[in-house]
Amino acid sequence: MRILFTGGSGKAGHHVAPYLASQGHQVTNADLTPLGHPDVTDLRVDLTDAGQVYSAMAGMPTMADLDDPDLDLTRGSAYDAVVHFAAVPAILLAPDATTFETNISAHYHVLEAATRLGIRKVVFASSETTYGVCFAQGERKPLYVPVDEEHPVVPEDSYAMSKVAGEVVSRSFAARTGADVYGLRINNVIEPHEYAEKFPAFLEDPALRRRNIFAYIDTRDLGQMVLRCLETDGLGFEMFNVANADMSVAATTSEVIERFYEGVEVRREMGRDETFYSIDKARRLLGYEPQHSWRDELDDPRSGA
Repeated sequence: MRILFTGGSGKAGHHVAPYLASQGHQVTNADLTPLGHPDVTDLRVDLTDAGQVYSAMAGMPTMADLDDPDLDLTRGSAYDAVVHFAAVPAILLAPDATTFETNISAHYHVLEAATRLGIRKVVFASSETTYGVCFAQGERKPLYVPVDEEHPVVPEDSYAMSKVAGEVVSRSFAARTGADVYGLRINNVIEPHEYAEKFPAFLEDPALRRRNIFAYIDTRDLGQMVLRCLETDGLGFEMFNVANADMSVAATTSEVIERFYEGVEVRREMGRDETFYSIDKARRLLGYEPQHSWRDELDDPRSGA
């Protein structure tokens, strides 16, 4: 596929965009900051400018495409898919109004341009924060565990509000056009080097992971998830939780429930180390199966290792 990847220079994107290229796809990184990866084409685009977004999607993807006799840009976009990861990635990085306005304007422009130019597959980054736990002032508990995609999204912060608004925009464009638009409620993104840097503290004190519903997503498994979305057609509009299969703490599920989720409904029996951030839907509809765990990088203090 020819893929326009927005935000390929960000924390998640700078892993996922090259991964897609390594799988044989042609990837153009639409970002204000170049990625500088030899297998990814950089294109400077301000996504809050609708004209720039349209022009980027309607333009020539790479120099090599100049010699493609079958490429006819008068018939719409050359791109087969858009992966939209670009955003102000959290609260407190910009004023709240700026965070919301930047994220939702960029999101709208990407979805409008993609669908009007005939692109039939859009994969976009939403967030774990939509469930209202991560960036809440004070403690918020899920209504039930494991948290699945049917759990209400009730955010109180500008970042998560922008992500919920983006989901609504995406559903609307999918309904209007019939395109496949898949949203990823991505949990806390962890790069491989961060296991040694961050996880010893998480294993010592599981309370540090309360706001992330004790979950995480390895960038390598996030790449797999995006690839599975690109390879799976015909679902229309869908939202998917994205996490690894286990928790980011050494405590067992029963210990976490006893300490942190008193009074919270437990909807089904859970495995000893199973994530509270359900990935059952992604497994069922996409064939997603995480391959990585902090246990591959560090000794599990409960194992006696």
